[in-house]
Amino acid sequence: MSAISVREFSYNPSAVFARVEKGEAIEVTRHGNVIAILLPGSGGSQRYASLVAQGQIRLTATTTTDLDRLPVCEPLGGESPLAVLLADREDEPR
Repeated sequence: MSAISVREFSYNPSAVFARVEKGEAIEVTRHGNVIAILLPGSGGSQRYASLVAQGQIRLTATTTTDLDRLPVCEPLGGESPLAVLLADREDEPR
C-alpha cells in the first residue's frame, strides 16, 4: 500500500483518486500517522474495506491487484471472516 502526506494529497487530489480508481490502496498520513485509507470503490478490495478500516488487515500493492481474482466466500452462522480463516489455519498440517 502506498502512503502520501496530507500536503501531497492536497496538491493534486485528482491524481491520487485516479491511482485509487486503477486499484491502488493509498494511506494518507499527517506527521507520519495514518489518518485515512483510500480504497477503490468497486471490485475485490471493496469486500475487505471494513476489515482495513478496523485495522484487522493491511492491503499491499500486491494484494490490491490480486483481490478481484479471489473467490467470494460468505461464512456461515455470522462468524467473522478472520475467525474462519484462523480456524482453517489451525486445521492445516504444519
